[in-house]
Order: sequence, then structure tokens, then C-alpha cells
Amino acid sequence: MENINFANARVRIAPSPTGFVHVGNLRTILYNYLFAKHYKGKFLIRIEDTDQTRLVHGALENLLQVLKWAGIEGDEGPYLTTDNKVKEKGDYGPYIQSKRLSIYNEQLVALLDKGKVYPCFCSKKRLDDLREEQAKNKQAPKYDNFCRNLSKAEAQAMIDSGASYVIRFKMPENRNVVFEDLIRGEIVVNTKDMDDYVLIKSDGFPTYHFANIVDDHSMKITHVLRGDEWLATTPKHVLLYEAFGWQPPKFAHLPTLVNKQKKKLSKRDGDVSVKDFIEAGYLPEAFLNFIALLGWNAGTEQEVYTLNEMIQQFTLDNVHKSCAVFDIDKLDWINGTYIRKLSADDFYEKCLPYLTKANLITPAKDKIAINSTNEKVKPQYIKNILSLEQTRIKKLSEISEAIKFFFVPNFDYIADRLIWKKSDRSQTLENLRDLEKILKKLKKTEFTSPKVKELIMEHISQNAKDTGSVLWPMRFALSGQDRSPDPFEIAGALGKDQSLARITFAIQKLS
Repeated sequence: MENINFANARVRIAPSPTGFVHVGNLRTILYNYLFAKHYKGKFLIRIEDTDQTRLVHGALENLLQVLKWAGIEGDEGPYLTTDNKVKEKGDYGPYIQSKRLSIYNEQLVALLDKGKVYPCFCSKKRLDDLREEQAKNKQAPKYDNFCRNLSKAEAQAMIDSGASYVIRFKMPENRNVVFEDLIRGEIVVNTKDMDDYVLIKSDGFPTYHFANIVDDHSMKITHVLRGDEWLATTPKHVLLYEAFGWQPPKFAHLPTLVNKQKKKLSKRDGDVSVKDFIEAGYLPEAFLNFIALLGWNAGTEQEVYTLNEMIQQFTLDNVHKSCAVFDIDKLDWINGTYIRKLSADDFYEKCLPYLTKANLITPAKDKIAINSTNEKVKPQYIKNILSLEQTRIKKLSEISEAIKFFFVPNFDYIADRLIWKKSDRSQTLENLRDLEKILKKLKKTEFTSPKVKELIMEHISQNAKDTGSVLWPMRFALSGQDRSPDPFEIAGALGKDQSLARITFAIQKLS
């Protein structure tokens, strides 16, 4: 395939503003973007809003916000200004279909003049009855061409009378439609299984099948990369290009996304809206990396890619035909990898909104208020705490739960949970008192994780103590939970006063 000339490629995404951006939508968007950038072409954004009954307020803005979050910028089409206004750029606009009705009407006249389309006056009831009858006879639902052979005079008389009508395409009979799919190879479909489909609805708006063909041609689209659910309708599009006398673009149909049960990914199966993943704390770089691998790889063992690396390596040769499994565990692993690569400052900035939302802290200009105690601390104190979990969490939304024990002034737990499985109550109490003495000896300026570790491990060695019987109650006393970072790291992040207060509280619980 690399021998095919992709120079000056122009691709587009053409979503309908009918809801939040789906994971599958973003994967299609990403592949189009990577394809365009790999071949130094143009990536267009076009909004297909001709189905006015399904429009969702704010859906266009949501799409553009998701693209901004992902770092995907269109070369042409609508974009968000800094004050969140929608504007357009490019020489082939408008890029919103509801603004292009005059263009569609002009092209419709051309098809009417050629006799390639005709008005259909069938009522909804007649069409419903027809489908019901076909279902009873176990026939595929298909329009019966009832209005196809009306004379021009008959059709005009119906129009003049005010009858409601649609415009249908006059499907050639018993014709093989042949086209090349850049992923699946040659496709052949006979028109006997296709009906005279609707191009213009009764409200005067074009259907997707009509508008997208007109737009792709007028915007000089060279390649159409879209989900394989559109494969069945591509022969209709090829015939419409032929009816206009236009050269169709190259087509590539991308594999379906499925869950682990190999069912098509859908909203009913859980969070598939990109908005949900953003709120859960997945980094855009990690999320793009993950969805790029849903149907594509570069033929190597590499699994972690920067956007530039994906642009350099992306070709349709390595896009799969088979379904791609959406594996949330794989996403978590990739996201965790990206989180570990963040600088301490970047990690801090990304975690702040989650800590604030959880009501743990209130950020100020140069101080952070700990809400439970009203204590004011420097940002570095929070950064020290965050550093303990940066290598452990898989998504940013986990951070509040992971570190909330640092911000709780008093723990309330069952005392027996302090006791190591190979120890007993009296031994645990003795070990906690020893820890208290050791920590008291350290000056605040010396109270660091390495120093605390050095003194306590020395104590364990010199007194032939069981390591677990000392470190387990220390860990639990400092964190109040069964799973936590290293107890020495917790102590270093808490500081001397807080560490001692928690050890003393544990001694009181056991006494």
C-alpha cells in the first residue's frame, strides 16, 4: 500500500452533534489525524447536523473541547476561541452542514436534470405497512419503488397540491458495484439488495448519504477513513459519485471496538464517553496512545508512543481488519506509565483539582489550606505527599482516596489491626513505645525518610526484632490503612509532629 501516492491527502472527520464524544469516535478522529500528518496532508473538521431532531445542545462545544484536551487541531473547520466561541477557518466552508443548504439544493437540481433521482410521496403509514408486510414474508426491508415511475407531470401535480415528499436515488438494477477498500481489499456488492434510498428528507434537509458526498467532493477530500459500520452503505455512495460524474475518494473502514466479551462497545456497557475518561483522570497522551493501539500497531513490540512517534509510524498497512478489544486494564497500565513520567510539579498541578474536589485542601496563592485542620502548608508539603503515590496510582482520580489519611487529624480504628500476624498485643505496644522514643530523639531538620529508616532498622538489628512486628504497627499507625506506601516515606512526608502524634495515638489505643 505504501506505493500508493498519498501526497496532498485531505481527510475529514464528520461527527454529528448528537451527544458526547464516544471512544470509537475519538479513535476514528485520531486515525484521520495521524494519517493526514504522516503524509503531510490536511485534517478537516466538518459538523454533520442535518438531522435536526437529534441535535444536543452543547455537543459541538464538547467535541471541540475534547479535541483541545487531546491536542488534536483541525487545519480547517470549526474551532473554539479562547473565550469558548465557535468559529471556522479554511477555504471550503461553511463546515457546518446546516449552513450549506443552498449548495445541496444546487447539486440536487443537477441530479434531477439527469433523471438520477425522483420525488416520493409515500406516507409514513404506507412505508410502515410495507415494512410490516415484508417482515411477515421474511423479506429484507426495502422500498418497493412505488413512486419511481411517476411522470414529471404527475409528480409536479402532487408537489403543487402541497403533498409532502422526499427525494430518492434511482438505484440501478442488478448491477455489481466494485470498489477498493484500503484495509479490506476489493469489495463487490450487487444492487439487487439495495433500495432507492432517501437523499432529501421531507423537511428539505439532506440525509447523511447525500450531504456527505457533496461535501467530500466540494472540500476535495481524498481519503475517507471511518468505522466499518459504514461499509455496507459505501456502494450507495460510490453510485452517487457516479451519478454526479465525480471521482470518489479512497475508502478505508476501521475495525469495530468490542468489550472483553467481544460485544460491540456501547453506552449500555459502561463508560464509553471520552468525557468520563477525562473526569476519571486519564492523561490525554496516555488515552491517545491506548486508543491508537485499538486496531493498529507499527509491527514492533513498542506499546508506549508519543503523538509524534505515532504520526511517524502510522500507516494503513498496519490497521487490522478484525475487531479491537477495549481492555481497561491495558489503559490503566499505559496511563500509569505516563503518570510516572510526569515531573513532580506537573503531577502536583494535575492532582490539585481532585484534592480540591474531595474537600481535602483549598489552594491559595502560595499556601495550601488543609481543610480538616485549617493548617496552612507550603505546596512542597503536598508535593512530598503526592510523590509517595505517583508510582502507585493508575489514574488521577485515585489520588484523593490514596492520600486522604495524610489530611485526617484523628484516626478511629480497631486497635487489634495494629498487631502483626506473628506478634501479640503486648509486643506491639512495646514496639510502638520504642518507635516513639526513637522519633522523639530526631530533630525536625533531621526528620527525613532516609534518617528515620536508618535509625529504626538499626534498632531492629541491634535488638533482634522481627521486622514485621515493628514496621507493620508503624505503617498502620501512620496511615490507618492496610495498604499504604513505605512507613519511612509516610513519616518523612508527615514530619516529626504528625508522625509522633499518630504513634502516640496508636499507643493509647492499645493501652
